[in-house]
Amino acid sequence: MPAVATERLIQPARNIQGSLRLPGDKSISHRYALLGGLAKGTTRLANFSTGADCASSLACVAALGAQIARKDEAVEITGAAGRFTAPDQPLDCGNSGSTMRMLSGLLTAQSGDFTLVGDASLSRRPMERIRKPLTQMGARIELTDGHAPITIHGAPLTAIDYTTPTPSAQVKTAVLFAGLQAQGTTKVREAVRTRDHGELALRAFGASVTRSLDSVSIAGGQHLHAIEATVPGDISSAAFFLCAAALFPGSNLIFDALGLNPTRATLLDVLTALGAHIGVLNLEDKHGELVGVVQVNAPPQGLTGTTISGALSAQLIDELPVLAAIGPYTQHGIRIRDAKELRVKESDRIALVAANLRAMGAEVEEFDDGLDVPGGQTLHGAEIDSGGDHRIAMAFSVAALRATGDTLIRGAESAAISFPEFFDLLDRVTER
Repeated sequence: MPAVATERLIQPARNIQGSLRLPGDKSISHRYALLGGLAKGTTRLANFSTGADCASSLACVAALGAQIARKDEAVEITGAAGRFTAPDQPLDCGNSGSTMRMLSGLLTAQSGDFTLVGDASLSRRPMERIRKPLTQMGARIELTDGHAPITIHGAPLTAIDYTTPTPSAQVKTAVLFAGLQAQGTTKVREAVRTRDHGELALRAFGASVTRSLDSVSIAGGQHLHAIEATVPGDISSAAFFLCAAALFPGSNLIFDALGLNPTRATLLDVLTALGAHIGVLNLEDKHGELVGVVQVNAPPQGLTGTTISGALSAQLIDELPVLAAIGPYTQHGIRIRDAKELRVKESDRIALVAANLRAMGAEVEEFDDGLDVPGGQTLHGAEIDSGGDHRIAMAFSVAALRATGDTLIRGAESAAISFPEFFDLLDRVTER
């Protein structure tokens, strides 16, 4: 039976105050789970992501022969020492495009046949983008009209020099994961630098990875060893609280042990440009990932406005829905371009953001690759259609805090995909 959609009523807020320690970063948790599953030894991960997507990565490596245990609030993964076992059943990636794309890279050089499946949403998302480079390496991959289910017939791989046509950290990571097991040195070039968690995770597990200004290379035939790590707090999850705090003059919100990877922390620069006061303390390096304490206060005069385009759009792709959702409350609005990738996420996020802003009474103009959200607007409570998309549900929960009247979020259970604690934490720091 399909899950029954749940609803969440969001009431207007007076202020945002408090401190938060967020669940582990999704992007890092995925990569640590997959590499831990392949590595030799037992990897121990504290503060592993609580989201359903990362649980899909754990379940897949368990089906491939790794052993998963939970001990003292940590996840322990005893890896397959370089050799996965082909399972009798398809590997269920759930709603997780990260799992499906990156695991495909790991499986291409393994012995046996592997089928990867996902839910209805994942089965609509484009997979040709990984098949093309992996096939160039010698992989044998079958898609279903460019989508999942994916069938992989393990084969020996040869290194390639590949330029990604569209900036994608998942595609880059899939190729590097395959390159780890290929003959020769694989190079991935990208016009816009995407998040580098894949490279950092490979290094953490003992692989040698070389980075230049516009490319990253990995030599084949390397072996991975287990690690012990604490996953930093997820800055993409923090984005919703950062934006909420930025809406209320007099707010004061502190995040402890937050991931501040430079390829992910662009949101802090954008909020600073909008006028928010951001402080960063106690920076540390943990397995190549920067971690620190972040404090945010809203400007007394309110947020100004900004344009997000080009490389910035690629770096902020997950945060764009919440930035657009708070756009009406800025003085000069938020303009987004070069973000066509939003059309092929868990939903068409451009269309859903526009429709839900209009439902709340906002003026908004929709473009093929973005949105114009004018500032200086007053929004009213409304019924929000999340489209089963976690980031839409959470983005409009933030917009609802400054609206007049209550807002009903339909499909609020989708937030559990990435951030099951979201609504409880939002209530904790919201003053009404």
